[in-house]
Amino acid sequence: MRFLFVFLVAITAAAQQQPLAIEIDLTAQKAWIVRAGQRMHEAPISSGRGGHETPTGEFAVLEKDTEHKSSHYGRIVDRAGRTLVPDVDSDTPVPAGARFVQTAMRHFLRFDGAIGMHAGRLPGYPASHGCVRLPAGKAALYFDLAEIGTPIRIFGRTPRTGPAPTTSPRPKGWQPQTRSL
Repeated sequence: MRFLFVFLVAITAAAQQQPLAIEIDLTAQKAWIVRAGQRMHEAPISSGRGGHETPTGEFAVLEKDTEHKSSHYGRIVDRAGRTLVPDVDSDTPVPAGARFVQTAMRHFLRFDGAIGMHAGRLPGYPASHGCVRLPAGKAALYFDLAEIGTPIRIFGRTPRTGPAPTTSPRPKGWQPQTRSL
């Protein structure tokens, strides 16, 4: 029995020495830590939405930043910190007395330009500006396991799903314009 225990400990230690990789399937909206060819630590994701797709291909972790903040995306808040305008970019005009607050991207693993993996909101469909969002606990785990240079393979196609389209309300007194022929 002791031999079996020592053997299992040795196999576990050897498996932990195997190179680690990350796989991301855009179609399934899932990510995995892969070690010794075995998928482990599965996580749901929210990838880039239409017009801001997550790139596919072979990448590697370029940077790790525990408390990263987006320099381009965020929200506009009033003096009390209440959100006035969600999901804006840094070029959006800010009203007097308000300010732009950068989006927190905790446990950020950069892999392509400004694109990376990080903790974020998962609404159940692709919703980011190209990054791969993970649940907070999984983002921390992937961050802890990955090292600079860890390979990342992204494949599949972004599903064309999302929230139901909304229509803007018509201004008060709006009348359709008609043309005479």
